[in-house]
Amino acid sequence: MESNNLYSHIYSINNLANAWRKARKGKTKKNYVIEFERNIRENLLKLNEELKNKTYRPELLKTFILRDPKTRKISESVFRDRIVHHALIRVIEPIFDKSFIYDCCANRKGKGNLFALERFGLFKRKVTNNLHSEAFCFKADIKHYFQEINHNTLIELIKRKIIDDEVILLIKRILFNGQNKEGIGMPLGNLTSQFFANIYLNELDYFVKHKLKARYYIRYVDDFIILHNSKEQLEEWKIKIDEFLREKLSLELHPEKSKIISLSCGIDFVGFRNFYYHKLLRKRNICRMFIKIEQYKNNRTSKEKILKIFQGWNAYAKWADSYKLRENIKILLNTLSF
Repeated sequence: MESNNLYSHIYSINNLANAWRKARKGKTKKNYVIEFERNIRENLLKLNEELKNKTYRPELLKTFILRDPKTRKISESVFRDRIVHHALIRVIEPIFDKSFIYDCCANRKGKGNLFALERFGLFKRKVTNNLHSEAFCFKADIKHYFQEINHNTLIELIKRKIIDDEVILLIKRILFNGQNKEGIGMPLGNLTSQFFANIYLNELDYFVKHKLKARYYIRYVDDFIILHNSKEQLEEWKIKIDEFLREKLSLELHPEKSKIISLSCGIDFVGFRNFYYHKLLRKRNICRMFIKIEQYKNNRTSKEKILKIFQGWNAYAKWADSYKLRENIKILLNTLSF
């Protein structure tokens, strides 16, 4: 597929149909999905026509506050726009994905937080000579990452691989939709935002891996870690990374969340607190499960839903040393009026 002739592939009926199937996955009982599918053929043909004629405009985002327990502002696109997002990503993702480093772990096929966790374990053993020596971790977080992404910088990065002007125009319409600050920020909640986030920080990945020559580096969205047996080396890299982010990407490290820590103290990464010989779930992950149980006890969640939530949480929690915790929650659930 040529990068200068992609647009027709995006709006093809076949691609839109596949994008619709992706967008509806896990949401088939939602009213907005049911409504769209009442006239599925006409709605997909309408999207095809709007995209082909370049009259497509995304609708205003629906914004709400999510507390789980961390407070986040989520901006949600309507269902028809989500289909367009999937249609776009289905076509351009393969072009970019092969240029991403192996240890860019978020929002990629075959990867994710558990993949990142496994890589952390592997790097931990290597840098500590199989857990026989001391090592350190630069645990970093980028301040207000999604709110501070520069549109012009992002578009220039995309243009390195996409030379189809019609695709660039579509990306701009999605990117600029409903932003509060002109030329800055992406909505947290869009599939496209997650994908564009990897393109943007791919520049950082290459700087860390190829300029700084850091061997044990993993990034998950805007959280990243570097392991090394020298605390001084990590201090030096921290300064250089902050300079790079400010000068090249108009970003900066979060001053409170970016620290160099001994591995023996435990490292918070991808939902777990990682120690030398064991892993624990983060407290907020445990709290989230108990909040869901309280909602069930107060008749705000169905039996079917709480069991499904626990099943997913339990599968995730197994990756930590959490046997007693999981068994106690099972007992608690069994004592409720099931």
